[in-house]
Amino acid sequence: MASLAQRFGRWCRSFVPAPPGVDWVERTRACCGSFLGILATGLVCRTMVGPVDDLPLLIAPMGASAVLLFAAPASPLAQPWSVLGGNAVSALVGVVCARWLGPEAGVDMAGTAALAVCGAIGAMSALRCLHPPGGAVALTAVLGGPAIQAEGYRFALLPVGLNALILLILALAFNNATRRRYPHPLPVQHAPIHATADPPPGDRLGFTPEDLDAVLRQHNEFFDISRDDLDTLFREAELHSLQRRFGEIACADLMSRDVVAVAPDASLRQVWDLMRRHRLTAVPVVDAARRVVGIVTQADLTAQAMGDRPMGDGPRAGGAKRAAAVMTAAVPSVSTATPVSALIPLMSDGGLHHMPVVDAEGVLVGIVTQTDLLAALYRGRLAESIAA
Repeated sequence: MASLAQRFGRWCRSFVPAPPGVDWVERTRACCGSFLGILATGLVCRTMVGPVDDLPLLIAPMGASAVLLFAAPASPLAQPWSVLGGNAVSALVGVVCARWLGPEAGVDMAGTAALAVCGAIGAMSALRCLHPPGGAVALTAVLGGPAIQAEGYRFALLPVGLNALILLILALAFNNATRRRYPHPLPVQHAPIHATADPPPGDRLGFTPEDLDAVLRQHNEFFDISRDDLDTLFREAELHSLQRRFGEIACADLMSRDVVAVAPDASLRQVWDLMRRHRLTAVPVVDAARRVVGIVTQADLTAQAMGDRPMGDGPRAGGAKRAAAVMTAAVPSVSTATPVSALIPLMSDGGLHHMPVVDAEGVLVGIVTQTDLLAALYRGRLAESIAA
């Protein structure tokens, strides 16, 4: 009996809404976006078209589209093709049902409405533009009254198509202006950086994209989150787990502070001599204020020696080769407070071997290498074993 009561209690608790995953700032942003989107859509449609008898220039399903576009712009249901295709296709399906499967064909109005929604879902699924407000658009085409039914197939263009297009343009502008990526980027490709058959290091011990695909096929149901977002969330969760397990070891705790660096006009002979003397595999290139402008690695020098990199200031041009000509520019960097666990994906899958550490002004204050990272992870693992 206790077990039955517990199951009943869990079932009742399932009706309690889950806590929101966003703060009040994000919720306010979504409210402001939907207000501006619907207001501007109505005003623009009225300005472009003018008064049109009894035909509404702003239809109710656009309110549901606004919820997706401004409150959940990362949803697969809110992407541009879903918004435009879903609304337009559903309108066409609704018009077809109203004209050919309505009361004149001996089908009850309730049956016609049900067929319209059913057909809209099927058409949107087949065309990969599933958009929940499309069901309401299909219903509007059937139940909207004489003015809408008189429009026939034009209903898919005005007001449905025009509403959806204007709302989509506003969502593109508003979401990107408020730092929400829209449309959502394509899935991240986990390609091996060494052009070999081995998967990237991050996919060898953890889950792989194939594992994620297999689980999604096993569940065989629609999730309102894209596959690449799932992949990103899982990998960020793994990163947080590493930070918890190995402690908050920051780059400042293990970076090399006495960093050997060179100026952009240093000769390659000087760079090579420094790397040999200090047993280094790379040296940062800094300007007069000691801000990082690039990095020279052994691979860069080897490529130069093998003639793989034509030099604009080399012997053929009559001058000495300089560090600025062979360095890799736009080098990523981290701050002293960055947890070393954040460097794991950069160095394992990103192919980086050295990470400059800079202060708030971008001045070089240290460098972290793959060897330093291994030492930090070993230290964290050792501390974890001792605590256990």
